[in-house]
Amino acid sequence: MRLGVLSDLHANLPALEAALEALRAEGVDEVLVLGDLVGYGPHPRQVIHKVWKEGLAAIAGAWDLRVAYPLPEPLPEGVGKATLEWTRAQLGEKELAYLRSLRLSHRRAYGGRRLVAFHGMPGDPEARPDLLGEAKALLALLERYGAEVLLLGGRHLPLARRVGAGLVADPGSVGLSLTGEHGADAMVLDTETLEARFLKVPYDLGPLLFDLRAWGLPSVLEQVYRFGRFPKQG
Repeated sequence: MRLGVLSDLHANLPALEAALEALRAEGVDEVLVLGDLVGYGPHPRQVIHKVWKEGLAAIAGAWDLRVAYPLPEPLPEGVGKATLEWTRAQLGEKELAYLRSLRLSHRRAYGGRRLVAFHGMPGDPEARPDLLGEAKALLALLERYGAEVLLLGGRHLPLARRVGAGLVADPGSVGLSLTGEHGADAMVLDTETLEARFLKVPYDLGPLLFDLRAWGLPSVLEQVYRFGRFPKQG
């Protein structure tokens, strides 16, 4: 089976549409979304509607939870905090209920191979998993869940790593990629061979930047969309 994997959509509708079109061209059988549908970008409502209209399997990311629930710990000053309340105000009860309905993990067998997916780390969607860290820690996670595949979204950087007989991977970010180049990240996973292939999908920046400016969202985001990284400070 060919599984399309997306993560960190971050309310960027043109990027999501381009990524889905690319996955369709790849002939994937199914698409899985690893959370953070909203946050930062100007299209939170539209992205949510696109995901549920397409019937995509999705789990909750840290941003989805922060928007859907009044979490006690505030965000630090910065772009995230500046867009949180705006994002929440764009959504009606129907969209908020959808975010609250998302589970924290995806667990399923594909052709006899068990796949488990989280945003961040198990029990902590805001964590940034270190996929280049010690192999034994990743192997312990695979063993804990009896899985051959462990998908961890949230780093905004695509990476796949074989650990023992299994695979650990992050598909990168659709809506706010930090790879140093413009485009939406997507991953195609062959669930039989455990081969992961990454796509960098270009999309039209014009509508995105127009909406970003029209809503008065932080202009620093333009640099991320154009160049795939936050500008250096100082």
